[in-house]
Amino acid sequence: MARLRITLVRSPIGTLPRHRKTVRALGLRKMHQTVEKNDDPAIRGMVHAVNHMVRLEEID
Repeated sequence: MARLRITLVRSPIGTLPRHRKTVRALGLRKMHQTVEKNDDPAIRGMVHAVNHMVRLEEID
């Protein structure tokens, strides 16, 4: 199964509350923090919603 490496590169301060909650739900709390998640449609949708704040890498 493919994995995704998601890194928070922009601060959620000043963004919509919905975007802040999405970032938190991805497990990101601090700037430049990286998490690895399984590649599934739910995670892809969350990343798509906050793509202006995160960097996405596909890993094997």
